[in-house]
Amino acid sequence: MVCEYFATVARGLEAIAATEIESLGGKNLRTEVGGVGFEGDRALLYRVNLRSRLAFRILMPIAEFPCRDRAMLYQEVQRIDWSQYLTPDRTLAVNATGGNDRLNHTHYTALEVKNAIVDAQREEFGKRSSVDITDPDLLVNIYVRGDRAVLSLDSSGTSLHRRGYRPAVGLAPLKETLAAALLDMADYRGDVAFLDPLCGSGTLPLEASLKALNIAPGLFRDRFAFMKWTDFDRELWQQLKQTALAEQKTALPAPIWGSDRDPKVVSHALENARNCGVSGKVRFWHSELEDIEAPSDRGIIICNPPYGERLGKVRELGELYRKLGDVFKQRFKGWKAYVLTGNKKLAKQIGLRSSRRIPVYNGALPCVFSEYELY
Repeated sequence: MVCEYFATVARGLEAIAATEIESLGGKNLRTEVGGVGFEGDRALLYRVNLRSRLAFRILMPIAEFPCRDRAMLYQEVQRIDWSQYLTPDRTLAVNATGGNDRLNHTHYTALEVKNAIVDAQREEFGKRSSVDITDPDLLVNIYVRGDRAVLSLDSSGTSLHRRGYRPAVGLAPLKETLAAALLDMADYRGDVAFLDPLCGSGTLPLEASLKALNIAPGLFRDRFAFMKWTDFDRELWQQLKQTALAEQKTALPAPIWGSDRDPKVVSHALENARNCGVSGKVRFWHSELEDIEAPSDRGIIICNPPYGERLGKVRELGELYRKLGDVFKQRFKGWKAYVLTGNKKLAKQIGLRSSRRIPVYNGALPCVFSEYELY
């Protein structure tokens, strides 16, 4: 049966997320701010959760209705036949996003949806589901925009950017989904050498390794919310997992490296590589930036230096950016370099002319992803 789904993604990544979902089999795609709508069967729902490198959550809308205030919200939610999704012996949680003038507090919007569901259960069964905010049997999402609302079932549960391989992190780490998006923007396909000379806890090199080895990021997770749905097809899910495992590559087509001046975060990167199962494939080492040498005659550099907002002062970071530009220019001829930064003044300190500048959001912070061709 074909259903409608909606993938939530980081702002600015809607177009490349749509391309990814289409490659996984999604049909009739449409992009909206913060997400991608698409159609497909149950296998597609499972496959996108398993293989998407860019999405946060995969929602399955079950109702859309006018919603100007709490009374209207309560009434419309109660009209839904909840028995097909939830019985009183199973637990429930509700997440709310968006709002309007009368529904301007997501906590109370979620509470109203919960009240409507459990009151409907009481009327039908004489008892109601309990709330479990940590591991519910059914996770409901309500999105309010203007005088309309969309009610969905959340098939993912924990955000998909939390792959499960990265318990060890450094300061201000990139989300795995953004790292994967930067690799797409740089047209990284795994067939050329990759280096992050400011690797921190290793997110960029590790996401590069997962892409190069065709490892589905969802394989690191123990659970998805859809596994508790009443119509969960365990056999289908196992088939999709086995297919993903069979399609993995055993060796990197080209080397992947990461280095950092802080030995503590390098140890985090090594731990995360072990969790990924790529510790024998990706190399991490401790090095000052000025000591870095090109490990091959061509490749791609991607790095995410500190911006000054949270980590140090802009004036003190200027030297780091100047050093970065000097190292690129003097030691990496034949490579392409990419730098993500949220500070235009610091970006100018690199001292190289960019061949491409892509607007990107790192969380709520507007950034620029700059490309440098090094001759």
